[in-house]
Amino acid sequence: MTPTRSLRAASLLLGLFPLLHAQQNRDLSVKTVPPAATGQRPTSVPRSYALVIGIAKYQNLAPNQNLQFSERDADSMFSILISPEGGSFPPENVHRLTGSRATLANIRHELEEWLPSVTRDDDRVLVYFAGHGFVIDGRAYLAPYDIRTDNIAATAYPMQTLGAVIGGKIRGKWKVLLTDACHSGAISPEATAAFNGGLLQLDKSIFVLSASRDREQSFESADWGGGHGIFTYYVERGLSGAADDDGNGIVTADELAEYVHTNVRKDTGGRQNPVSEAGSYDPKMQLAYVPASAKPDAPPPPKFGTLIIESNMDGVEVFVDGKSQGVVNKAKPLRLEGMAPGTHQVQGVKLGYEPDGPRDEVVYPGDERTISIKIQFVRRRPKAALDDLNHGLEYYNKGSADNYKKAAELFQKALDEDPTYSQAALYLGRTYNALFDQDKAEQYFRKALEIDPDYVEAHASFAGMLVDKGATDEAIRQLDAALSRDRNYGLAYYLLAYAYCLKDDYPQSIDAARQAIRLIPNKAESYFWLAESLHLSGKLDDAKRSYNDYLRLSNFDSHFAGQLNYWVLGFLIGHGRKSRASVHDIWKDLRSLAYFGLCDCDRQLKQFDAAIQECRTSLTYDADDPRTHYLLGLTLAMKAQATQSLGPLAAASEHFRDMLRLNPDMPEAPDVKKMLANYDQLLKGN
Repeated sequence: MTPTRSLRAASLLLGLFPLLHAQQNRDLSVKTVPPAATGQRPTSVPRSYALVIGIAKYQNLAPNQNLQFSERDADSMFSILISPEGGSFPPENVHRLTGSRATLANIRHELEEWLPSVTRDDDRVLVYFAGHGFVIDGRAYLAPYDIRTDNIAATAYPMQTLGAVIGGKIRGKWKVLLTDACHSGAISPEATAAFNGGLLQLDKSIFVLSASRDREQSFESADWGGGHGIFTYYVERGLSGAADDDGNGIVTADELAEYVHTNVRKDTGGRQNPVSEAGSYDPKMQLAYVPASAKPDAPPPPKFGTLIIESNMDGVEVFVDGKSQGVVNKAKPLRLEGMAPGTHQVQGVKLGYEPDGPRDEVVYPGDERTISIKIQFVRRRPKAALDDLNHGLEYYNKGSADNYKKAAELFQKALDEDPTYSQAALYLGRTYNALFDQDKAEQYFRKALEIDPDYVEAHASFAGMLVDKGATDEAIRQLDAALSRDRNYGLAYYLLAYAYCLKDDYPQSIDAARQAIRLIPNKAESYFWLAESLHLSGKLDDAKRSYNDYLRLSNFDSHFAGQLNYWVLGFLIGHGRKSRASVHDIWKDLRSLAYFGLCDCDRQLKQFDAAIQECRTSLTYDADDPRTHYLLGLTLAMKAQATQSLGPLAAASEHFRDMLRLNPDMPEAPDVKKMLANYDQLLKGN
């Protein structure tokens, strides 16, 4: 018997699920996309997994051999794959290796261990690679971050192995390999030919779409979407719906291949020609689901056009038809190729300024059109609105239900006085979340983002609330949106660590927690979620170090924490306060959980005395937690068995009885009752 430690953490911090709740949607083979048009059947989306790899700067290559945009390409692919208006992959099922994480060892692990361990025969599986390809002795290789050109065969990943793994070890009915390699002439034309030829010799049940054909280079430039490989730029646009040639709301393999080939060839003047092998793969395999693009009665457009967006200011985010297309700077226009002919809504936004648009702009087949975004007016707030917001913050920062209600009234007044006051909407969202009114909280978080779509803090706060209510997939999408706008926003990484841990995706949780620690080294809670995921991954010694880091950094007086509204400072929007806010503050809950984690680590390491002390310390923060009593009883019983001594059994029995008193319905209760009967017999006979 082992304690389900992570679930205890989730129940305390979320307060929405029973102690041993099942993970939602983890094993469902399909989900349903709503019909795109009247009379059209809903579409079944198979269970889906993806590995996304992007390397720009290599550990051992010369500076002139490095790339610029491969990691940005990988980030864009991740975003479109997890989007409901795109790949519709569950976020925890998309693993991303970029930069220094894309080592040969990590690529091998993901391809040869993770994907074969999780995929099934009816699944959809996609592997994306952006970086260099190399050839040695006629054999093609993908170049990991740590490749050495003096020993390519031993330090790169063979295409032959990739084909065998995807074709044989990884299961699935639809398998996709997208490669954007051979950039910028880094290898010779002969090697490029061998590399691309190797791609097309892979197992024919795989849909392979490669960036270029024999002897061609693959180009990348700031001209495409603000900085992309042109191949990936059009793959991403195609999966967003532009490739939906028949207008049924689904992008198939053949549609994507045709769209990407047509536009890449056009934009490079025929110098780059993406290739897909017409093998035995299902040409109707579904790669993306975009109901909004469905046009059941409209013929496919014969050609595409281009929008060139320029701006009078730096850092202006561009939205086309409600979707972010990237950021445009004053000296660097944003090119949007492959636009379907017709009318599109264009808007430029910058936090703190009045937006330009949305306004209708027409795209004509085969034409380029330049659009000037002018951000001119700083948003000026009425003094009454500013005063109401500041007065509301005074109440908000004091905490308690009564103060939150007063704060909500003042924030609402500020928003009524200035309907564009996104900060007032944000704090209304936070306040209603603190009052456990999540419907209103979501309404105002969305309002803040409607006013200012690039409001990074609002994306993160909304994500925190979504995690609280168990909507972790949408939370991850909101955090991805925040990080696409600010890669150094440490709080978003912290929340990602939290969300991925709750989804049992411990590797991604660990990566996100380490990013958060790098950016906010003194934020204690990041160490907590790092410790949780290390613990639940079986890395017990590393977990102990991180639990102790959390305890050291959070070692201050809880009354002081309460005065500072600790849960708001630590979590922005009140994480965990749904658990037992009227009894314990989050500081006590987390310290209790950290000592619980240490106890379980030491129990598994058979360091029983240390574990017993840690469990007892956990109970000083939360004396009525049945799971801690269970773990302490279990540890004492294991010590008794290891030492062949009956001494610890009396104490173990006491804690097991406390567990049954506090929660007689725990799943372990029947076994505990049997153990208690045996212990009573042993203790009586002694």
